[in-house]
Amino acid sequence: MPLSRRTLLLTSAAGATAATTVWPLAASAAPYRGPLRANPFTLGVASGDPDPDGFVLWTRLAPTPLAEDGLGGMPYRNVVVTWELAADERFRKVVRRGVTVARPDRAHSVHVELDGLSPGREFFYRFHAERHTSPVGRTRTAPRRSAQVSALAMSFVSCSQYEHGYFTAYRRLAEDEPELILHLGDYQYEYKAGQYVIPGGNPRDHEGPETVTLANYRQRHAQYKTDPDLQAAHAVAPWAVVWDDHETENNWADEVPEQPDPHFLVRRAAAFQAYYENMPLRRTSIPRGIDMQLYRRLHWGRLATFHMLDTRQYRDDQGCGDGYKDCPAAIDPARSITGAEQEKWLLDGFRRSTARWDVLGQQVFFGQRDNNSGPAKVLSMDSWDGYQASRDRITRGWVDAGVRNPVVLTGDVHAHWADDLKLNYDDPTSKTVGTELVCSSITSGGDGADVPGGNHPWAAWNPHLRFYNNQRGYVRTTITKDSLTADFVTLPYVTRADAPAHTRARFVIEDRVPGLNLVADNPTPGASALRSTGDLGAATVEQETARP
Repeated sequence: MPLSRRTLLLTSAAGATAATTVWPLAASAAPYRGPLRANPFTLGVASGDPDPDGFVLWTRLAPTPLAEDGLGGMPYRNVVVTWELAADERFRKVVRRGVTVARPDRAHSVHVELDGLSPGREFFYRFHAERHTSPVGRTRTAPRRSAQVSALAMSFVSCSQYEHGYFTAYRRLAEDEPELILHLGDYQYEYKAGQYVIPGGNPRDHEGPETVTLANYRQRHAQYKTDPDLQAAHAVAPWAVVWDDHETENNWADEVPEQPDPHFLVRRAAAFQAYYENMPLRRTSIPRGIDMQLYRRLHWGRLATFHMLDTRQYRDDQGCGDGYKDCPAAIDPARSITGAEQEKWLLDGFRRSTARWDVLGQQVFFGQRDNNSGPAKVLSMDSWDGYQASRDRITRGWVDAGVRNPVVLTGDVHAHWADDLKLNYDDPTSKTVGTELVCSSITSGGDGADVPGGNHPWAAWNPHLRFYNNQRGYVRTTITKDSLTADFVTLPYVTRADAPAHTRARFVIEDRVPGLNLVADNPTPGASALRSTGDLGAATVEQETARP
């Protein structure tokens, strides 16, 4: 019986369950330069950054993925890799073939950047190295820039701490078969086993020490990529990725580490190189030492423009020692979370936009969240609240440019939130000028709990905060010319594998009407519930700030 597309993609991306996959460490030995001794495609395949005539195809060769030297058990030599692109999943209609080289100085990663393809088309791809063939991936080109697109199915995710649970949410996302996936940061975490532990204990552990060296980061990326659920999500659609902090180190800010570290810039360069090696990014993002160009735009016809931001590499240091503070630095007009050059690029993009929806894919909470009911404002210094002038310039920028439908997508905080965006958060009656959708984590924080009524106690004095849920999951959107529909998908647990997915809430944003319209509110069956929200505020601060 022929395999369905879903069966082919989901089974080819995974040969075993996450709970039973065990990868041996490589034994130390002199560099081996012979033929491949085992299947090198243990990390799956991926594609990314689609435009109207192409995309990036990615894989990395690693027969022993958790080798301590970070080289994946590969022979220390160049390896020829061939690739195929087809119009059908069985490769009867191959439309392009080519040859590239996987090099040891790039951890035998492969980035094939294709152009000259037809816009708005679905394709399938695979790689070959010596006698081995990779799993099959599905990807697509974006519609041509002038196309009047009827709809886009896009999902976005963040915060996948391998130790805190199983990546079932990635599997459920893959089963939705979206056309585009955005990852908004914390793709991997830097901690060694036992350093960042959830209540009840972590269901699985990191290999290796805290990531500091290039070998450490390569090994950690490889461990995440061996997860079959993550492989399934990469294989089902093109991704657009941006980092947050944990791809390097918790709460770093430009050249300032979380704690004093004279070697931080060396660490940063290593993290950047490993990030590029393991992500489906274009050559424009190849790092140059401690610098890497990650902010960029993706266009989906005239329907949507995605402005992918980098709020780590160029920001000023967090004010008043980080955490939640009533801090004068938060309102300093000289401070920036984007840096001047990226800010100018974004404002120029607003002015030039002809899209129906302008979507900001970025990392940290954009709208105001004051955790104090009194006159003092106690805000998260790591979020846009700690850089209020920066937020004001961006918000006024889209208002002044007449952006038709501004929507901010966010990760980082390990919970689902949704909020209306204002120019003046001190006036609850002020006009809503945009909308923010915040996805929960894939696993970070463990199982979590549902909140009856779907809201947070801070909403009493932050009425623009419209929804809150403290379970793991992702956000699934459908974008049309008339509306953007956002489904907040939750899982009742992640500390065990194979949880079902559930649409906890659904919001609709109407064309030219900024703000959230709740159309479905469905508590998660089988999930733990927070029956009292009396201490939920303190628990939220703890969840967001208690890092080792």
